[in-house]
Amino acid sequence: MDDLLEVRNLKVEYHTDNAVVHAVNDLTLTIKKGQTLGIVGETGAGKTTIAKSIMRVLPEMQARVKSGEIILQGEDLMKLSEKNMRKIRGNKIAMIFQDPMTALNPIERVGSQIAETIKQHNKKLSRLEIKDRAVAMLETVGIPGDRLNEYPHQFSGGMKQRVVIALALACNPELLLADEPTTALDVTIQAQVLDVMRDLKSKFSTSFILITHDLGIVADFCDSVAVVYAGEVVETGSLEDIYRKPAHPYTVGLFASLPTLDSTEKRLKPIMGLMPDPTEIPRGCRFYERCPEKTDKCANAPPKSHEISPGHFVMCFQRMGEV
Repeated sequence: MDDLLEVRNLKVEYHTDNAVVHAVNDLTLTIKKGQTLGIVGETGAGKTTIAKSIMRVLPEMQARVKSGEIILQGEDLMKLSEKNMRKIRGNKIAMIFQDPMTALNPIERVGSQIAETIKQHNKKLSRLEIKDRAVAMLETVGIPGDRLNEYPHQFSGGMKQRVVIALALACNPELLLADEPTTALDVTIQAQVLDVMRDLKSKFSTSFILITHDLGIVADFCDSVAVVYAGEVVETGSLEDIYRKPAHPYTVGLFASLPTLDSTEKRLKPIMGLMPDPTEIPRGCRFYERCPEKTDKCANAPPKSHEISPGHFVMCFQRMGEV
């Protein structure tokens, strides 16, 4: 299976009047064609910044990409002009944003918003052909085509999210970034939205990067998983690797903090403490202060990512045999 996207040694900072926030720190990821990669981690871990970096939609005033490459099918997106990047967005890569309320223009009909995307990347299509394709995209995500001329406020939360998915898929992109696509939805609507995404993955062979903090959704939808902590990928591997053989103490802690039906424990086991201040990155392991397995070496030097089994990488001295 060929690599579709590679993120290599990405570093992103946010600059404020008083401090520099180290949001993403030397991060490397790979996604293959037709694959779904789940990116999981706590709020503030840098997950959304990763997606916005791939799309090149970071806020210009605050964000700085200090280093790194984002290679899409052999082409470094970081070296493209904004004009050329606009040809990529929506066409080869699209994004489902976290909040459908802000992702849609409230004063423009949903059909017009979908049609605008189609027209941007298909200059030769007639107005009727664009309308027909917009109707087809709505129907693909389970919305009747005759609702084309309605406004976002006329749709429920789950229906709005379906419209956002239709908008993202309007030009059949090869890679779809989904940033917490079900967070604002109740459990029933979550399942419906995931079913829509699963059908689209099967129908169009679309690759997905699913950003979430919900390990249940990852288990249901993803092929591989990257666990992000304080802007770093601390563990990555296949779904089976991460769920059956979690190696990094942070990943182990995430699973230990989840309730299970067959558990005899009376209380959950939360990961104590908080992520380090992103304006003051520790010298050693980022997880040091919260880690139950820490040693002196962990405090003084950052561990490197190490392959502990084929395709299963972990950033931990304890799993490298170096302590």
